[in-house]
Amino acid sequence: QGRLVESGGGSVQAGGSLRLTCTALGLPSDRCGMTWYRQVAGKQREWVSRVTADGRISYADSVKGRFTISRDKSKDTVYLQMNSLQPEDTAMYSCWPYYCGGTWVNGQGTRVTVFL
Repeated sequence: QGRLVESGGGSVQAGGSLRLTCTALGLPSDRCGMTWYRQVAGKQREWVSRVTADGRISYADSVKGRFTISRDKSKDTVYLQMNSLQPEDTAMYSCWPYYCGGTWVNGQGTRVTVFL
């Protein structure tokens, strides 16, 4: 089975930047898309950004122009560069394969806190 490992979160002042990393272990992910999600405790999980296996990219309106998703297939890794962070970006961020075979296990997620 495959396993996802997210990292790169932290605490940052509003206007700052962070780069999140999602690494797929155990199964090849080069034929998979990958989606970034975020969730605030007590609220529904929100879709943030996605890159498909053939490289198509999409963003939620709330992050468009501020966040950039990219991937390095040779490292089975997808990145989320987050700029101009705002307090409303505070959440637990996680990734999940998109249109991908195999059995996958959730990672721990990575927490992002943005303060004024």
